[in-house]
Amino acid sequence: MKIKAGIKLGVCTALLLSTVVACSNKDASPGAAQSEKGVKITFYTVDQNNAFSDLVKAYQQERPEVKIELLNAQAGTDYIQKYEALQASSNPPTAAMLEQQTVLKFKDTLLDLEPEKAKYEKLTLPGTIERNLFEGKFVGVPWTTQGYGLLYNKRVVEEAIGGTFDPASVKTRNDLEALFKKVEAAGKAPVLIHGSDWSLGSHYLSLAYGLQSKKVEDNRKFLEGLKKGSVDLSGNPQFNGLLDTFDLLKKYNLRKNDPIVADFNKDTIDFAKGNAAFYFMGDWAWSVMDPVEGRDKQFGIMPVPISNNPDDYGNQEIPVLEPFLYTIDKTRATPEQQEAAKQFFEWMVTSEQGQNSIISKMGLIMPYKDLKVKGTNAISPSISNYVKEGKVINLGMFKFLPGDHYAKLGASMQKYLINKIDRKGFIKEMESYWKSQAVN
Repeated sequence: MKIKAGIKLGVCTALLLSTVVACSNKDASPGAAQSEKGVKITFYTVDQNNAFSDLVKAYQQERPEVKIELLNAQAGTDYIQKYEALQASSNPPTAAMLEQQTVLKFKDTLLDLEPEKAKYEKLTLPGTIERNLFEGKFVGVPWTTQGYGLLYNKRVVEEAIGGTFDPASVKTRNDLEALFKKVEAAGKAPVLIHGSDWSLGSHYLSLAYGLQSKKVEDNRKFLEGLKKGSVDLSGNPQFNGLLDTFDLLKKYNLRKNDPIVADFNKDTIDFAKGNAAFYFMGDWAWSVMDPVEGRDKQFGIMPVPISNNPDDYGNQEIPVLEPFLYTIDKTRATPEQQEAAKQFFEWMVTSEQGQNSIISKMGLIMPYKDLKVKGTNAISPSISNYVKEGKVINLGMFKFLPGDHYAKLGASMQKYLINKIDRKGFIKEMESYWKSQAVN
C-alpha cells in the first residue's frame, strides 16, 4: 500500500479496502443485543467491489439488532475531503477507518478509547499501540500492519549466489552491492525501483525521518528542526546514507533507461516473474503478484541498508506502520452507538471469520497475537518475523508529515532519480519545502 494523499501506504488504500470478503461470526459478545437493541451506526470507508458491504451484511446476520449504514468514498484525496466535509457539516460518521494524519487532525472529535487500551495492548504485538498514540491519547485502534523494504525473489537470488539465501547476511551497503554484482553476473537485473512519487516521496524518503531515532518524539523534533531551518541535511548521516544507498539502487535498476514510467502493475508483475531479484516495495504488492500466471513461488523482504556499519539503526530493521485506524465519533454518537461501533470492530479483528477475511482473503498482516488464521501472502511471514523480533523502524512520525509531502518531495526524488538535479540540488529543494511548512 502506498502512503499517499496524507501519507497513506500506496496502491494499498485501494487494494487494502477492495479485497475484504464476506464473513460471519458466531462469537458475538453475550448480552450485547439487549444493550444495543435497535441501534443504528454509520461507518465511513472505501467500499470498492462491495467489500465492506459484504462484511456488514455478514455481521448483521449475526447481530440483526445492529444496523450499519456504509458511507462510501473513493480512495485517495476524495476520501479525506469527504470526511472533512462531513465533519464541517456537523454530521460525522459514528465510526470511520482513517489514515493517521486525518486522525491527528480530528483527534479532538474522536472518542477517547483509553478504557479499551489495556485490552488491545494484550491483543496486539508489542509496540503496536505505542506506535499509534496521538500525543499520548489512544483514539484509533489498528487493524492491519504493513511493512516495506527490499522484496526479494528467492529463486533468482539463489540461482545467482549458488546456494541458500539468508537475508540476514546482508548487513551493510557493501554487502548489498556485492550481492547485486552476483545477480548481474548471472544475467538478471539486480533491483527494480518503482518511480512513482508516492513510492519515492513517502516510502523511501520518509525513512530519513524514521531513522533519526527509535523514539517518535525525537523524530518529530527533527521535523520541527527542518521547518525552522536548524537541520543541516548535507551533514546528516542517516539522510546521506539513505541517498548513498539510493544511488546504488539507481545504478542497478531494471528501469534505469526509463525510471519514472511508474507502472505499478507492470513493475510488480515483472518482479513476480523473476525479471529482477529485488524490488523496493511493500507487502501490498502481493495483491498483484498472487494471480500472475507463471510467477515464482517464494518471496521475502529484507531491510534497506543505509551504511557500512552493521549496527546502525535501520540496517537490520524494516519500516512498519499501521496505516489505517478504526475511530469512533464523540461529538454526535450516543453511548449506545459508540458501544455498537466498539463491538463491531472487536468482532472484525478477533473472530476467526473476521481474521480469515483480513488475512486469507485480503492477504494482509494483522498486528495481533494468537491469530486463528494463516495467510497466503508469501511476503507476510517475513514481515511478521521482523515484527515479532522487534526489528522494526518505528514510523509513528508519519502522522506529522504534511499532506502534500509525497507529491512535492516525491517529484524532487523523481528529478534526482533521472539525474535532473544532483544531491546538492535535491537538498536545496527539500530544505525549502520544509521551511515553507513553518507557518502550517
